[in-house]
Amino acid sequence: MDYQNILFTVSEGVAVLTLNRPDKLNSFTEAMHLEVRAALDSLATDRSVRVLLLTGAGRGFCAGQDLGDRAVAPGGEKVDLGASVERFYAPLVLTLRNLPMPVICAVNGVAAGAGANLALACDIVLAAESASFIEAFCKLGLIPDTGGTWHLPRLIGHARATGLAMLGEKLSAAKAEQWGLIWKCVPDAELMDQALAMARHFASAPTKGLAFTKRALQASWGNDLASQLRLEGDMMRELGYSHDYQEGVAAFLAKRPPQFKGE
Repeated sequence: MDYQNILFTVSEGVAVLTLNRPDKLNSFTEAMHLEVRAALDSLATDRSVRVLLLTGAGRGFCAGQDLGDRAVAPGGEKVDLGASVERFYAPLVLTLRNLPMPVICAVNGVAAGAGANLALACDIVLAAESASFIEAFCKLGLIPDTGGTWHLPRLIGHARATGLAMLGEKLSAAKAEQWGLIWKCVPDAELMDQALAMARHFASAPTKGLAFTKRALQASWGNDLASQLRLEGDMMRELGYSHDYQEGVAAFLAKRPPQFKGE
């Protein structure tokens, strides 16, 4: 596909998707949504990919929805925002959450509105020291969509989630790490090096085990302890029959690096 609004590369098991509208802080248009969807759909058929790295071009990660793309004007025709969520943002979040591989987000600058919550839908978030997170929806009379009302309270608790959602204050990357909203805040100059190093690590890791870990952690929010223990047993049973488990044990006993296939 000839992408105009994103950059998408696959190399040595690592897929890198870069939102590429830097003049608009990588805000989403319908065209960009469709390109992101096409890139993510391609991962379903590319068995070589074992990790996805998501980032943004320029000085921002993503400023959320491009309001100009909706052509909203005072007194003009009203826009069905629910349809936009159902058609684009909800499927995007679910796709990232359900990918059978680790998803890393490298937040290189401001992540606002849907852009902030897009980052939180990823499995591991690294952010540059100069980056920030803003739940800007309240300034427009809206709610934090793109999974924001689900992820925020689970990551940082109800009180902090409510403050961010209702005040729309800027949260620095350093405080986001301190609060547990993201995995790590890193120096700007090291962001992509660290993100790519993590991606390369995952590209040679036991992917199926990581995918099951991701599923189990997500399921834990809705399971009681007994149900979660049954899920763990079912997953361990299946993983125990896998090549990567056998290879991991063999490599450990032989004191050599494992050669995981990711299957």
